[in-house]
Amino acid sequence: MITRIGLVAGDIWSYLDKNGGAAEMEDVIKAVDKDRNIALMSVGWLAREGHVVLEETKGSSYTVRLKKEREPSK
Repeated sequence: MITRIGLVAGDIWSYLDKNGGAAEMEDVIKAVDKDRNIALMSVGWLAREGHVVLEETKGSSYTVRLKKEREPSK
């Protein structure tokens, strides 16, 4: 199961990277075309690891956005 979640997380990251770095949660789930529960677990994994940020939009929708790397300190 962990392997499946990790593979789908990679698919999600790639989708976001190729599509401007952000997308609505439902669009992400449709784009990866995997089991909805696995896709949601994968988004959670990416969020927990600090790779994406979830932003609540109107209603009960969310935007998934790739987290920008911090610029080096000067």
